[in-house]
Amino acid sequence: MKIKICCISSQEEAQIAISSGADVLGLVAKMPSGPGTIDDILIRDIVSIIPKNIDSYLLTPKTNPYEIIEHQRFTGASCVQLVDTVAIEDYPMLRTHLPNVKLIQVIHVTGEESIQEAKKYDKLADMILLDSGNPNLAIKELGGTGRKHDWEISRKIVESVSIPVFLAGGLNPDNVCEAIEAVNPYGLDICSGVRSNGKLDSEKLSRLINAIQDKMKDK
Repeated sequence: MKIKICCISSQEEAQIAISSGADVLGLVAKMPSGPGTIDDILIRDIVSIIPKNIDSYLLTPKTNPYEIIEHQRFTGASCVQLVDTVAIEDYPMLRTHLPNVKLIQVIHVTGEESIQEAKKYDKLADMILLDSGNPNLAIKELGGTGRKHDWEISRKIVESVSIPVFLAGGLNPDNVCEAIEAVNPYGLDICSGVRSNGKLDSEKLSRLINAIQDKMKDK
């Protein structure tokens, strides 16, 4: 079970997450709304200290392929998490210009229609990440809501696609085992559930990772 700690806001938080056993660090660029955003220069600085065995995910709201390519090249992140809808026909350009960069397409689970939406990106993206935003609002919600979505739909998506699926949205040390049981994802993505007063909380992070590890021993 891969563990992604998102909303990393400093090199210090990055070190805490890495020391605790995180597999992936999420770095949130400026968004229309939501917590945990940092500027691109800070993202680049944090990426520079992340060991090569730990993936760095650049969370970008950009949908224009030229802007996505520029954003990744500036920050140097090893992966790009596309938090808004990127056109299917733009994926070949991203692949051509970012050949060694993993592409993670976010699907905001709003209902049964999200299953078909996820299927569109099967084998185009490297991974899918299921979140609880709403890109259809006047001010888009593209993540960081702290809300759960319908895990039954998430489970159907996991079973409907052939690429790995991360689960995000309202996860914390008290419900991650239930989430693993309900959805059977490839990985878990946590932001607010391991924070106190907006800061990464080492105690909550340890509880979360211990809970996940204990659950996986039982599976």
